Amino acid sequence: MGVVSYNYESTSPFAPARLFKAFVLEADKAWPIAAPRAIKSIEVEANPGPGSIVKINFVEGLPFQYMKHHIGGHDENKFSYSYSLTEGGPLGDKLEKINYENKFEVAVGGGSVCKSTD
Repeated sequence: MGVVSYNYESTSPFAPARLFKAFVLEADKAWPIAAPRAIKSIEVEANPGPGSIVKINFVEGLPFQYMKHHIGGHDENKFSYSYSLTEGGPLGDKLEKINYENKFEVAVGGGSVCKSTD
């Protein structure tokens, strides 16, 4: 078994609080509206908090039918969250899981920067 890690950053003109709300707290409502050509629906077991399983169903024609995430936790004050991709999507039969840690921070000059470690 091996471990691969990489860091990724992207910027947005939107404030960290707004992105955190859309990507984390209200993902099941926001994602299908924001990306209707990719995301068919999102099913959340219980609430979208730590320990929950989130199933993202993709529209027909994409390489993957679905992905399941296990929510690790989130901090609404620091705009950070973590989860593990545990089933479907790019895992195939070669990977056991992919862990993600994300944080939205205020960018220089306004907006935000999303820092992700996978």
